Amino acid sequence: MSSPSEPAAQAGAAGAAGNGIARLLQSFAHGDPRERLTMDRLLQGLGRTAFGMFLFVSILPGFIPIPGTGGMISGPLVVLIGLQLLVGLRRPWVPGFIGRRGPQRGTMARFCRRITPWMNRLEHLVRPRLQVLTGNRMANALTGVLLIALGVLLALPLPMTNYLFAGTLLLYSLALMERDGALLLVLWLVSIAALLSMALLSERLVVLAGDWLSSL
Repeated sequence: MSSPSEPAAQAGAAGAAGNGIARLLQSFAHGDPRERLTMDRLLQGLGRTAFGMFLFVSILPGFIPIPGTGGMISGPLVVLIGLQLLVGLRRPWVPGFIGRRGPQRGTMARFCRRITPWMNRLEHLVRPRLQVLTGNRMANALTGVLLIALGVLLALPLPMTNYLFAGTLLLYSLALMERDGALLLVLWLVSIAALLSMALLSERLVVLAGDWLSSL
């Protein structure tokens, strides 16, 4: 069985070196598939890239292709991450009941195998660039606001949207892990355009968001 600090150490090394996304994903495949990788363990020793890893793990249930099912888990976690970026936390705060939980290594490995072909392509595109946009206080606040909005949308039972929102959030997690400000800038523009379009086209979205927020 791998040591408790192994995933974090490999993640930290990948984040420091850049272009280490595929290697990070592959690291989850080594070890007992029944071993539980808690959130506290996964975030250990990651420093500034911890928000990216927190987001990466949080959106895994969002890829369940049933409207409202995975999103009900992932959405609130994404909102929590967005709020922390908005208020300016330098490291994620993880409530104890969340920190003690996490996916099994086998679950992570299966998910990583599914997205590895895409990650191998992105690995040549995602790299440390414009890093001022990944550590700047105002930039983090803007990222936080957009993550809150996307987290709310992910949590809503909207048909055929799970993969769309979860995929966008996956790119956010990669940008934060690799400190790729250029990708982050593109995601800001895409997210703002998507949110404006949805706000203009769907009044029902506002009603659903209000109902979801009032139920928290």
